[in-house]
Amino acid sequence: MTTTLAAGWTGHDSRLTLATVLAIAVIVVLISKLKLHPLLALTIGSGVLGLVAGMPVDKLLKSFESGVGSTVASVGLLIAFGAMLGKLLADSGGADRIVDTILGRVHGAGLPWAMALVAALIGLPMFFEIGLVMLIPVVLLVAKRSGKPVLLLGIPALAGLSVLHGLIPPHPGPLAAAGALGANVGITLALGLLVGIPTVVIAGPLFGRVAARWVPDATPPQRLVPASESTEVDKRPSFGATLTTVLLPVALMLLKALSDILLGKENAVRRVLDFVGDPLVALLLAVLVGMVTLGRPAGLYRAKLSSIISDSLAPIAGILLIVAAGGGFKQTLVDAGVGGVITNLSTGAHLSPLLLGWLVAVAIRLATGSATVATVSAAGIVAPLAATLDPTHNALLVLAIGAGSLFFSHVNDAGFWLVKEYFGMSVGQTLKTWSVMETVISVVSIALILPLGALL
Repeated sequence: MTTTLAAGWTGHDSRLTLATVLAIAVIVVLISKLKLHPLLALTIGSGVLGLVAGMPVDKLLKSFESGVGSTVASVGLLIAFGAMLGKLLADSGGADRIVDTILGRVHGAGLPWAMALVAALIGLPMFFEIGLVMLIPVVLLVAKRSGKPVLLLGIPALAGLSVLHGLIPPHPGPLAAAGALGANVGITLALGLLVGIPTVVIAGPLFGRVAARWVPDATPPQRLVPASESTEVDKRPSFGATLTTVLLPVALMLLKALSDILLGKENAVRRVLDFVGDPLVALLLAVLVGMVTLGRPAGLYRAKLSSIISDSLAPIAGILLIVAAGGGFKQTLVDAGVGGVITNLSTGAHLSPLLLGWLVAVAIRLATGSATVATVSAAGIVAPLAATLDPTHNALLVLAIGAGSLFFSHVNDAGFWLVKEYFGMSVGQTLKTWSVMETVISVVSIALILPLGALL
């Protein structure tokens, strides 16, 4: 195997690897040592990557700009709508209502477990970034009012979202991998839950205790900590109305995913659900519905609602720009040809299909920072192997790829910067908590998947 891999390794591959390592090191040093703003550091790091990799300057600039543009187009509006819904939840007292209900029924050591459950429920069909933005007001309010460290509650919520993101259909990543490999979605969902539940337990509430000890002083920026303006209990929206509003986009996206599986492309119901279940439309509808279901009970009318919506955008401006620059860096990595290096390395490897799928996804995740890109790319690379597998092992291959796509999120991942900014941590603290949590999810998942492959 070593001879085969060595034969496939070229000087260009070595140069791309050096460029990637050097660019990531530059970004980390600029932010952690020189205290440069992440937007500037990511931009400079992208330039270092492209120049060292030998990209023509015009191609380098075009790659970075297209990455920024596509990230803003795909994520920017979703984050903005999520922030609007979060602000409505906070200022109407709806988030307080959820917190009161959680604190009224769950106490002490049960709170981290409750946060993991809420995150898994809300995050089922959503991209990680959307679920994170929607959950932040709840996490911060529960932490504030219970007096518990924010990471003790935040890590379980992040773990719940992340496991859903990587392992459970109808989330876009696993669904795309299942389609590419021809896997049965029902079997994938069942096995995904079997792997996902213990993974959330270990990486969420259990690791959350460790993370809270490692970084006990994580302090979210004050501008992001929700302060409810509706202090009268009778003016808050009911728990049922609040939960319905929060779950509306979840339900719409889930119905769309189910219609894609169960209904034909020309079916009229599917066409409607394809529209209203699109993440952009679903979140927009949730904001509009929330203005009525959350605003009216709290006595918030046109002028006040307009002010709340406007005020929700200012705190996320910096986050959007950092996420956009992360997208530019990711696209530069992709266009430089890093994915080709991974393909060359994996072609001659004689490994278990499950382990190979995981390793390929890990490598692409580390290089590009995108779990979705890692999932889709790895599925394409190992797709020929899927034809030789039975339905159960084919589904496990989808899960192995999804697990690999979550490995060690770092500075080229948009989620890394969202977590860092929302929880008020340094780059080093984010690496010790969020990045380690992602690695725990990935390793625990594959440690469960491989024995299942041997047993089933």
